[in-house]
Amino acid sequence: MGGQGIERREILRFIGIASVAATFPGFSKWSFACAQEHGHTAVAAAVPAGPYQPLFFKPAQYQMIERLAELILPSDDTPGAKEAGVAEFIDFMVANRVPVVGRRDVRSTQDAIQMGEEAQQQFVSGLGWMNARSKSEFGREFMECAKEQQVQLLEELAYKAKLKPTTERGREFFQMMRDYTVVGYYTTKIGLESLGYPGLRPVWPKMPGCSHPNDPEHAFLQEPKTNQLAILRSDS
Repeated sequence: MGGQGIERREILRFIGIASVAATFPGFSKWSFACAQEHGHTAVAAAVPAGPYQPLFFKPAQYQMIERLAELILPSDDTPGAKEAGVAEFIDFMVANRVPVVGRRDVRSTQDAIQMGEEAQQQFVSGLGWMNARSKSEFGREFMECAKEQQVQLLEELAYKAKLKPTTERGREFFQMMRDYTVVGYYTTKIGLESLGYPGLRPVWPKMPGCSHPNDPEHAFLQEPKTNQLAILRSDS
């Protein structure tokens, strides 16, 4: 169910949203693609050696989130959502009431918090709906179903041609789950590399140092020669 068309302006919006999670030290897999090198090193040292500990979802719910993300963006020629740790991102954003998507404009901090709280409720009720639908169709909860059955359930929600009146609520949850998955994936280095995103190519492999190491305060700098000033002024 991959193949989402992602535009550059959408990537920039995603990066702005995901920067909220950039310094959280509890991630095991998910890593912000645009973290600064010096900050990233410090965070990496604090990452726990064990598996990620969910902040919001119960263990069974978290496993389901991970599975849904994997089905939405599976691995093929490139690593998918599971390898990128997208479930960790989703759990962090939901726990901190950070709205990744919204059906209305955010005009204040209170609006954003309220939308984040609504997302918490929608995720919990949506996972419950998925299990209820799975029991109705196959006699077992979602995580107990075979992969083919899980895919069948999601396809009913992903494609309008397969949508039924009884699955409208599930479709709303799927759309939200898909949006969180896409944002979480395409803000990791894995996700951006899969797009060939040029923003990952640094202008400087390493920032150049000062060219006056013996005069760090630049107290004894000489004025540029006249011909140098002329060149600068002609380019301005």
